[in-house]
Amino acid sequence: MKLALLTGACLTVLTTAALAQPATTATRDANRALAATLPFEDREDEAFATRGFIASWPEAQIKTADGRVAWDFSAYAGITDITPDTVNPSLWRHARLLTKHGLFKVSDRIFQVRGFDVSNMTVIVGDTGLILIDPLTTAEPAKAALALARQTVGNKPVVAVIYTHSHADHFGGVRGVVEQADVDAGRVQIIAPDGFVEHAVGENIIAGNAMSRRATYQFGTGLGAGPTASMTSGIGPAVSQGTVTMIAPTRTITTTGDTLTIDGVVIEFQMTPNTEAPSEFNLYLPQFRALCLSENANVTMHNVLTPRGALVRDSKAWADYLTESLRRYGARSDVMFTSHGWPRWETARITDFIASHRDAYKFLHDQTVRLMNQGLTGAEIAERLDLPPSLARRWFNRGYYGTMSHNSKAVYQRYMGWYDANPAHLEPLPHEEASKRYVAAMGGARRVIAEARKAMGKGEYRWAAELLDRVVFADPANAEAKNLLADAHTQMGYQAESAIWRNMYLSAARELRNGVTSRPTTVGSIDFIRNTPTSMVLDLMAVRLDPAKAGDAKISVALVFPERNERHFVTVANGVLVHEQGVSDAAQATVTMPRALFLQALLAPGSGGLAGNPAVRLEGDLSAMQRFMALFDAPDPNFAIVTP
Repeated sequence: MKLALLTGACLTVLTTAALAQPATTATRDANRALAATLPFEDREDEAFATRGFIASWPEAQIKTADGRVAWDFSAYAGITDITPDTVNPSLWRHARLLTKHGLFKVSDRIFQVRGFDVSNMTVIVGDTGLILIDPLTTAEPAKAALALARQTVGNKPVVAVIYTHSHADHFGGVRGVVEQADVDAGRVQIIAPDGFVEHAVGENIIAGNAMSRRATYQFGTGLGAGPTASMTSGIGPAVSQGTVTMIAPTRTITTTGDTLTIDGVVIEFQMTPNTEAPSEFNLYLPQFRALCLSENANVTMHNVLTPRGALVRDSKAWADYLTESLRRYGARSDVMFTSHGWPRWETARITDFIASHRDAYKFLHDQTVRLMNQGLTGAEIAERLDLPPSLARRWFNRGYYGTMSHNSKAVYQRYMGWYDANPAHLEPLPHEEASKRYVAAMGGARRVIAEARKAMGKGEYRWAAELLDRVVFADPANAEAKNLLADAHTQMGYQAESAIWRNMYLSAARELRNGVTSRPTTVGSIDFIRNTPTSMVLDLMAVRLDPAKAGDAKISVALVFPERNERHFVTVANGVLVHEQGVSDAAQATVTMPRALFLQALLAPGSGGLAGNPAVRLEGDLSAMQRFMALFDAPDPNFAIVTP
């Protein structure tokens, strides 16, 4: 979960809704056939997911100060032991375990609050206070989680908060558990891995709007929760909908083996950059023989490339760091816990888990590259590559979040890029134009739809979707094709083992039937904005500059933010924005003001301009600044995905 999820695309499925589409015979047969292959006799996870339960939140919902529902515990209350026809039986089992919520005892001085968000909050009892690991995504559920924990561990102060990595579901709730004043006074430490702030606020700045829109599909925004709707996010129940916050670290960890003693608790760190997150570490607590593997080990295969979009992760480094974790800590651990899912106990079980999970990522990487070097393309590799039975039969290696199909394509992309070396694919026609020609060549939309209906009758939903997608992009007004394509996506969603594949299929079906639900343009968390370096803000402006508006203009402005001791020299020429800091070149216009006012004018233009504000001093050609501020477009947060 990253900044894209905090700018209008957070999951909002915590209400009951249904798509009212039954499972077809083909879907029922496919799900029953899969069920016959699943290792239901392996009940280890069922024991671990409930072990140590103490209590849960007494109310059905957690609300924000203005009355919005930040979290709804009843969303998945209907999950039973009987799998409905409309849900993959493996995913149903996983969701039943993943949605168990409450305070759980991990060991004598380690507790976890699970099921209050997509992630877990871990509570370590120190000599005088509490050390919190990963305070959830938003402040309201985090506050409730801490209150629940204090009922058992006592009303102790928080003395430290540890962010395991730079994704927002692991720090966004921090202001629900600590006050900025206590951090400023040194009463609370905020500890994070090297590069945390840079990646936490910057990873999705450039492509944030596109990622945010695509994330609505990945996390099933607006689908509702239940047997015909979203069935979790695969790695947690859902993303909470409260207030996203951030407090910058007071201490960063840079080197594996670095050790801190916090309130009598010894913590050793293992750096794992460029694995599940660009800035991440694992933790080992020798006094408790407890290992925290952050989000590098999970109750599901993770994403090497998230469907919402991101830089491709390094699956080889991921596996190698797990090897290092196993070597450094495996034999010394009696309990292992992570940022998602449930802990594992007993040294032999822990080392077995780490080795098997490591092998799944290593197999994914090595065999993708082997087939790539035999000349197979990413799509061809995805059709062929499956984990061997010894790995696939382990529940935690199954694809509830990431999948072998998506991840093998990601490994291929990391090495080879999008081009598969076939010149016919070097400069293909745009999808909309190609679709019109395909449909015409096949004899028109009526014939294509007829072929798609035949495929639907055979349960060949992938082929039906490919045919109908062409008709929709050739003629988005063809309601018959859109509704039939929605039916195909629905059945593929019902069959999907991956929770997020299910979300994406059902989101596509929903938009084909009902159109895009409008989302407002948002500016995200104020804490993120405060912590975003000015250089990143100007990078964002650069990718929003409209060359048609700029024309052949040549503009130079100097932006001076005295409270930050910053001067940024910005030029626009040839439709390109270039910015430099620390240079003294003369500018057509120089604007001196608090940075907050500049951000307000940039991100909320309806709030009024800079002219006439007594906190703003403008020198030089004032019209140059006005022309400069008019060059940028606002991205569409509701752009089409399944239609042209």
